Amino acid sequence: MISMGKRLMADSDVERKACTPMPLDDNGFNPQAKLPLGLASAHIKRAMNDYREFLGFINQGLASKRIQRLESFLMPANFSSIVGEFMAASIPKYCKALVKNNYHNGHPDLVPAGVFEKDACLHGDRGIEIKASRHVSGWQGHNAENVWLMVFVFENNSPRDLARDKPAIPFRFLKVIGAELTKADWQFSGRSATSRRTITASVKRSGFEKMEANWIYRAAGPTSAVVEHR
Repeated sequence: MISMGKRLMADSDVERKACTPMPLDDNGFNPQAKLPLGLASAHIKRAMNDYREFLGFINQGLASKRIQRLESFLMPANFSSIVGEFMAASIPKYCKALVKNNYHNGHPDLVPAGVFEKDACLHGDRGIEIKASRHVSGWQGHNAENVWLMVFVFENNSPRDLARDKPAIPFRFLKVIGAELTKADWQFSGRSATSRRTITASVKRSGFEKMEANWIYRAAGPTSAVVEHR
């Protein structure tokens, strides 16, 4: 059951304004960024704006039915997955040299058009892996591997914020960074003998520095305290 305080938060003007994602900073794209396989920053920008329009449409519709914003009830990992999957589906609309990998759970997410049979591969040696995260570093994957990795970092609310009475904020892309990583740029995260957590690999400092040096987009202005760090 939603408490009276939470009902008031959902009805507030601040909450309604948070339904509209923040615009991109047109001056925030790096003309010196090196991108592979025919990809350009203009393609990425259009895909990011597509996501902003999508989320705004969904959240404004939810608000009209007095339902919380999508990011306020989805698990954070599920919401991040939606952002990443959307970008992987949207970028090929604008960059015809790339297609979404048609293999279920195939790697990487984007592959060169026409290279693999039916544009599908379980584990291709060419392409771009995409991740989206509320974390500004320490991104994780299931394997340590050679890959061109592109990460979309964003800030928004999560279900935990509502429980802690944190203010409503609109979704905003904070940065996009990417570079070609090697296996040496990853480190496996351990787990205890009793843990059932899936073993993952995290991007090490060496990989982070490669990606930061080749930044693609950075939003102007300070970030919210809601953004998480690892």
